[in-house]
Amino acid sequence: MDDLVQALQAESESLDDLVAALPVEAWSTPTPAEGWTIAHQIGHLHWTDRVSLLSVTDPDGFQALLAEAMGDPMGFVDAGAEAEAARPPAELLADWRKTRARLAGALIAVPDGTKLNWFGPPMSAPSMATARLMETWAHGLDVADALGVERVADDRIKNVVHLGVRTRNFAYMVNGLEAPAEEFRFEITAPSGEVWTWGPEGASNVVRGPAVDFCELITQRRHLSDLALDVIGADAQKWATIAQAFAGPPGGGREASGLNGEMH
Repeated sequence: MDDLVQALQAESESLDDLVAALPVEAWSTPTPAEGWTIAHQIGHLHWTDRVSLLSVTDPDGFQALLAEAMGDPMGFVDAGAEAEAARPPAELLADWRKTRARLAGALIAVPDGTKLNWFGPPMSAPSMATARLMETWAHGLDVADALGVERVADDRIKNVVHLGVRTRNFAYMVNGLEAPAEEFRFEITAPSGEVWTWGPEGASNVVRGPAVDFCELITQRRHLSDLALDVIGADAQKWATIAQAFAGPPGGGREASGLNGEMH
């Protein structure tokens, strides 16, 4: 758990480094997420970290927030990002730093076996930390794209890859489809060059390729045609069009760039 939380902190700090020195006007730079600026991206992460902290430290307070969210389930999260984005960037950044530090400490202190309430099914502290890492990585990619920079990948991305593998059946469920009974084989190459594997050898459905590309797929940050992934088997090919590691209804994904896998 300590290593997982340290990975989350390192991912947050990496994104912090991208935005810390930006002039105020740069925070209004549009990102690939329609209608969202850099300020919205950081605002959303701060809002979600704060809500996660509420779930860990004040279950009753979280339940009250959940009841409020039910009044506008599709717009509640966006409204939170909008409100945070309207704040002065320096104030928002300072609050995000404080909140994510408090969340890290709170997650480490959660007793083993404890389930934390969330907008979907309750989750363990490691699952919440992994979800926060995935979201921080994905929104950080949006910010990097907006700034025209490429972030250096780190092997801590394995946590995001693992989440993508674990949520295979979830992607089918939110799309109203039945998941195939056969397990897939995942062969994912880490930034360091190590190959991470999940699933049985000899499976007829295989997904292989770079970890960054895989994470871009399961966070719906790149179109499948722009990724250097080998997807073998009809079931795997179908899954690759709906892959989704984040909670909520089916995501809309991103349009193809036309570069045909040459992005990296």
